[in-house]
Amino acid sequence: MRIDIVTVLPELLESPLNHSIVKRAQDKGLIEIEVHNLREYSNDPKHHRVDDYAFGGGAGMVMQVEPIFRAITALKEKYAYEEVIYTSPDGEKFSQPLANRLSIGGNLLILCGHYKGIDQRVRDHLITKEISIGDYVLTGGELAAAVMTDAIIRLIPGAIGDEQSALSDSFQDNLLAPPVYTRPAEFNGWKVPDILLSGHERKIQEWQLQQSIERTQRLRPDLLD
Repeated sequence: MRIDIVTVLPELLESPLNHSIVKRAQDKGLIEIEVHNLREYSNDPKHHRVDDYAFGGGAGMVMQVEPIFRAITALKEKYAYEEVIYTSPDGEKFSQPLANRLSIGGNLLILCGHYKGIDQRVRDHLITKEISIGDYVLTGGELAAAVMTDAIIRLIPGAIGDEQSALSDSFQDNLLAPPVYTRPAEFNGWKVPDILLSGHERKIQEWQLQQSIERTQRLRPDLLD
């Protein structure tokens, strides 16, 4: 699988994409990630400008259609993509089921929004899916791209040492994960539930499921709708 990310600020993605599980997945050859500087596709060789004022007026600058078209066209000449994604606050809400679907598909190209947004013609003709990571506005789409990339990659078989760990994460079954504990079994008078120390696997699983349901009902009842 391959993920290409197009951005005006590639520096923002250096740390998130080069540590922990994401880095190990790349080192294992499970995933290829390449970040592309949109300014390299600018038609302004002196200033590498990729934005301009909005037609009709209004505050903020708009990312131009031409450099984005050049970048996406150049990448599509080299690779086939399952989706060309635009990180947008008004896109489909990113979720665990969506991460699951994207992790088993083909290559992905992610365009990071910036400034006041991108020329609508890019959205109309070049983008196949718009995704939002939440109902708030970020300075740019780079952090959203990093969040999505991390969530997708950890689902790829082999990315995590214990693959069952990813399958038991919160939201996989529309349930929050149950509480977890580790040693010592008692600290400061606070004890680990006896059932987890019993060694009875079936009863432990039943307890964990019940805890997940109760926690979801209390904290995220919308997931049970």
